[in-house]
Amino acid sequence: MKSPICNMLGMEFPLFAFSHCRDVVAAVSRAGGFGVLGATVHTPDTLERELKWIDDHVDGKPYGVDVLIPENISTAGEKDVTWKSLEARVPQAHRDYTRNLLKKYDIELTSTSVADDQPQPFDAKTALELLEVSFRHPIRLIANALGVPPKSMIEMGKKHGVPVAALVGAKEHALRHVAAGVDILVAQGTEAGGHCGEVSTMVLVPEVIKAIKPIRDVPVLAAGGIMTGRQMAACMAMGAAGAWTGSVWLATVESETTEIFREKMIAASSRDAVRSMGRTGKPARQLRSVWTDAWDRAPDSPGALPMPLQSIVSRDAFDSIDRAAAAGNTRARDLVSYFVGQGVGLIDSVKSAGAVVQEFKEEFAEAVEHMNALVAE
Repeated sequence: MKSPICNMLGMEFPLFAFSHCRDVVAAVSRAGGFGVLGATVHTPDTLERELKWIDDHVDGKPYGVDVLIPENISTAGEKDVTWKSLEARVPQAHRDYTRNLLKKYDIELTSTSVADDQPQPFDAKTALELLEVSFRHPIRLIANALGVPPKSMIEMGKKHGVPVAALVGAKEHALRHVAAGVDILVAQGTEAGGHCGEVSTMVLVPEVIKAIKPIRDVPVLAAGGIMTGRQMAACMAMGAAGAWTGSVWLATVESETTEIFREKMIAASSRDAVRSMGRTGKPARQLRSVWTDAWDRAPDSPGALPMPLQSIVSRDAFDSIDRAAAAGNTRARDLVSYFVGQGVGLIDSVKSAGAVVQEFKEEFAEAVEHMNALVAE
């Protein structure tokens, strides 16, 4: 399949796969799609190793990198904020609430030691360092979420000839991104996993396309709940240039998720993917669990802290939960969770990433053939 976005990025099929797992990124790109590595969890050194590995395993096919530079964060404007300095800001009530919650499920809350100078989560300075690492590799796309990309990111993209993409959850976001010089928009509906807004994909995609059309010709990718080639074809029928996907790759054999979480995904329905502030401090869709209920619904909940403080609270908690579940604590499974979209209800088995790409291609072709047949009648 050839389309403007395929020509722009050198890909065969306009299916984008966001993943924190390098194996997924390489497998999708090799299969004709476009893998995008989520770099937020990395340091510059670990990202360098991951991208070197992808370079060696992607067979020369195109791939991209996604960073996360929040436009609005509680520590905005502060300099040299460290993980440890933020830990001191977490109220004792939130520490006690977390520890007591885990204790009810026979989980001991343990803390991971961090260096005195380890930057805060979602640190803008570190993100720019990640960009510098990324541009030393043959990436074909750089993407940002949670706000308009900083000017320096857009300038770096232009300098290296790499298109800059950004996620939007509302029409007004899209207008600001286009004005800032973004090259590709990802219109992400509320069905999506992770940080998302409140407008559905079916409504958001045509609304964004209509809003930006008089300003500038910017490709719009559809995102949010897209798990099949038929859904992808539907979005492109609305005018999208391609599909940006994430949750569907969590159920692949290459994924970074645990076997326990993949089992929970297969058993889940679309209603089990809920928006909660309990993990990062911003509304993020994830698999409903005892953790999300405790922060969002329990009458004794102290309430989620703003980003990035809630990430300080949740990191050690989820590390402890995953260790306990892996060690055989069956009660810990009730707290196991991860970011996932409402499309989780369409997952019924674990497959290879390459097989998923092939299914997308086949279902996309079937959908197009079906529409052509209807038009011909």
